[in-house]
Amino acid sequence: MRPHVDQRQARVLALVRERGTARVAELAGELGISPVTLRRDVEAMAARGEIQRTHGVISRLGSDPAGVEPAGVEPGAAGTGAGTERGAAGPVIGMVVPTTEYYFADVVRGAREVVEARGARLAVGLTRYLAGEDRTQAERLLSTGADGLLLTPTWQAGTPGPGEGAWTAELPVPTVLVERWAPPGHPAASLDRVASDHADGAARAVRHLAELGHKRIALASRETPTSGRLGTGFAAAVATLGLEPAPAWPATGAASSAAAGTAAGAASLAEAEPFARTLDYLCAAVAEGGVTAALIHSDTDAIMLIPRLQARGVRVPEDLAVITYDDEVAELADVPLSAVAPAKREVGARAAGMLLDRLEDRAAGREGPRQHLDLLPRLTVRP
Repeated sequence: MRPHVDQRQARVLALVRERGTARVAELAGELGISPVTLRRDVEAMAARGEIQRTHGVISRLGSDPAGVEPAGVEPGAAGTGAGTERGAAGPVIGMVVPTTEYYFADVVRGAREVVEARGARLAVGLTRYLAGEDRTQAERLLSTGADGLLLTPTWQAGTPGPGEGAWTAELPVPTVLVERWAPPGHPAASLDRVASDHADGAARAVRHLAELGHKRIALASRETPTSGRLGTGFAAAVATLGLEPAPAWPATGAASSAAAGTAAGAASLAEAEPFARTLDYLCAAVAEGGVTAALIHSDTDAIMLIPRLQARGVRVPEDLAVITYDDEVAELADVPLSAVAPAKREVGARAAGMLLDRLEDRAAGREGPRQHLDLLPRLTVRP
């Protein structure tokens, strides 16, 4: 049976007082617990003022330990390469993201490359899109020594809702928003930020389809932090190019029960009702609305939709030309799909560089203007 947390922490405290200092990894092995568990204990004990912690080392009060490894970090997510200890290098950069998979895998990779190349260390906290977890992870990283934050808040629309997100502008360290934005007048609008210009990405897709001769183009996207900007760019491009508007999106609950039953087993990436509603919408848009092309967000939804469209008599690409958005797996479809690819890796890299520059300026007593950087997505056309 595992020892009770109070007993375990008492044992840790006794060993640290006896030895003066102890390395987290070595102490975890000696106690037979995981480093993640020990870091949580260390965080709680430090918060109570029982011990000191710095980069990978804990010590009794009054000692002079050698560096701290931020807690609240996904195992394996933080950089651990040579030269990343605080005593041997620069600052610790905390990065709060919803996940390190799919879209954000490249964002994190780009940030990590720049952070480590400049002699700093990256520590990643995950939110799993849980409400309020972004603030919890940010505070946890700060409590364990992060000098600056790369922050992707859990804003369902990609931008803060009413009364949401003001805390991001009150953080005590330089902070860069990543793939999120705040409207003028919102406190978070004063932060540096780097994001993909999803509106431009949608417009690129519309322009390409229009150049191929399509006059009526549909947008199919579930509600995500990206969808609002996609809709803005899509509508602007349709108006600018003088295209005919596609049929209006169906109201919630319009999906047929038969379609919902078909979609329910498709995959865990889409709930049955939204997926079925998208399927019904595209079928009706082609059969009754004169639509001949669609921008579908995301790749995974498009790959699941295409065989179901074909099963209901909509041939792809003969009846419906498809461009997907994200370009994570579009080339892996049965017939590789053309796709719009946000510059995910570059977003992470630019955000990390912006934050490190901000920290260097602050250390030198400088304070340059805030920056809002939008990176344009790329359209990859596949035959």
